[in-house]
Amino acid sequence: MQVNFSVNGKATTVDVSPDMPLLWVLRDELGLKGTKFGCGAGLCGACTVHIDGKPQRTCRLAVSKVDGASVTTIEGLSPDGLHPVQVAWQEIDVPQCGYCQAGQIMAASALLANNPKPSDDDIDSAMNQNLCRCATYTRIRKAIHRSAEIAATSQTPSSGAGQAG
Repeated sequence: MQVNFSVNGKATTVDVSPDMPLLWVLRDELGLKGTKFGCGAGLCGACTVHIDGKPQRTCRLAVSKVDGASVTTIEGLSPDGLHPVQVAWQEIDVPQCGYCQAGQIMAASALLANNPKPSDDDIDSAMNQNLCRCATYTRIRKAIHRSAEIAATSQTPSSGAGQAG
């Protein structure tokens, strides 16, 4: 079955089984290795990407469900790696082993897109389904707050930030 969708802003068509998990389409068919396999049950968050701007797990999501959708992976979050979340992650030195971090960053960036100044409770609620075996949760929360600061200082009302051009 042919499935048409956008990946990181580029129109994409894949001819795969309609029930193939999106994770494996991204990794094996499209070569986007940043999205990780964690638990395979949609519980850990390592496979999180944005689908039409919302964080979604991909390890159990059939590719047929994204027909016509826009998918953003960690590779597409920022072409230069300067998304405020990525910058804060580096400043705070969040990763320990790093395996879960792509999913953590995708969940955090979705949170900040909808809530530019989250409280600790907002962060905990949004991030509680993304597991980190190294327990970097305190650094993750600190980095999300720092990301909000970076985003707030880098935008001006007339900058056109977020507009397609």
